[in-house]
Amino acid sequence: MKNYDVKDLKLADAGRNRIDWAEMDMPVLRQIRKDFAKRKPLKGIRVAACLHVTSETGNLMRTLKAGGASVLLCASNPLSTQDDVAASLVKHEGIATYAIKDEDHETYYRHIAASIAFKPHVTMDDGADVVGQLLMLALDRAKDAAPAVQAWWKKQNEKSRRQTIEGVIGGCEETTTGVIRLKAMEAEGVLRFPIVAINDAYTKHLFDNLYGTGQSTLDGVLRATNRLLAGSTVVVAGYGNCGRGCAQRARGGGAHVIVTEVDPLRALQATMDGFQVMPIKEASKHGDLFITVTGDISVIRPEHFRLMKDGAIVCNSGHFNVELDIVGLRKMSKPGRTVRGFVEEFTIKETGRRVYILADGRLVNLSAAEGHPAQVMDMSFANQALCTEYIVKNAAKLEKKVYGVPANIDSHISAMKLKAMGVKIDVLTPEQKKYLASWDMGT
Repeated sequence: MKNYDVKDLKLADAGRNRIDWAEMDMPVLRQIRKDFAKRKPLKGIRVAACLHVTSETGNLMRTLKAGGASVLLCASNPLSTQDDVAASLVKHEGIATYAIKDEDHETYYRHIAASIAFKPHVTMDDGADVVGQLLMLALDRAKDAAPAVQAWWKKQNEKSRRQTIEGVIGGCEETTTGVIRLKAMEAEGVLRFPIVAINDAYTKHLFDNLYGTGQSTLDGVLRATNRLLAGSTVVVAGYGNCGRGCAQRARGGGAHVIVTEVDPLRALQATMDGFQVMPIKEASKHGDLFITVTGDISVIRPEHFRLMKDGAIVCNSGHFNVELDIVGLRKMSKPGRTVRGFVEEFTIKETGRRVYILADGRLVNLSAAEGHPAQVMDMSFANQALCTEYIVKNAAKLEKKVYGVPANIDSHISAMKLKAMGVKIDVLTPEQKKYLASWDMGT
């Protein structure tokens, strides 16, 4: 395979404009790139990134390259690629890029195989697909890997295979779903190198997940449907930071919001935040729009689709489309039809009612819209850049486990963002510092 696979290189100039536009709202990453260009902390390091190929990601790739890294980028979701950005990264940045919007399953994993063939020192995942495939190879379970990965692996001699597996010194994971998978790997004792959970950084999940997912999810829904939020009933499944953001934005648009949860603490939070909370089976009867953001499988199933009112719209903003049982929906419905871009209609045989699935159940914010605004991705990708440097410096001392983002990196990014926004804060006085460090000063 050539060192890229994109839709059309003629789109490159438009992609560069899009990347430059996002860069204006990414001052923290811009400052890191300037610093990286001077110090070259990633010199000689190969980074294989499996992320959503967007304009914001393009700026992260520029930053890693400025730091001296050799970079390969592939898509972490078949529908999230911006084809013009992918073309620009190849033509203007010289970055090996494998991503085509709406690529099929075989192509998706052929691109994953390309990232493994790159023999990375550091992996950068959004959903843990690269690490997952690598671990299957490392555990002599190549037969369980994707066919494209198996095919590449079979062609390698023993030395090449060993270099591929042993060459990885660590990785970063961007999203909640990926962190869940990686912690499962750690618990089973199969993780072969340290991973930094970018998602666990405060400057990631309190901003990217909350504000980014909230705004971009509703943006995707509105672009796909052109429906009015005001006066509608929106059901949000899951009340983590992503669900909280979606619920807040929907209420801000005038919708009545129902939250479904399995965690009593989060259900209590949703109740105290003023949202109605009920089981998904009950909520299925009331919703005009359903949004899943749980990171789990089969959240909305046939028994729920059967109860939905005619015209109900269902979408997902979790990483994988497994949150919706679309296979089950197809079995209980007449043959579907596409009524708008990213909108597929299903008619339930038993009830005759119509249910509409957006973007094949994949991330609606990236499939039908453009994903998170650059202002929040600035902090998320600042974490990616600085944690890549952290891994390179500390890999030899780190265990084969999932780590949180170091507190000093999180704090540094917060301070950089505030400075870029022109916001000043107070500084503790010596007396205050002493008080906070003591125990003997009572009332």
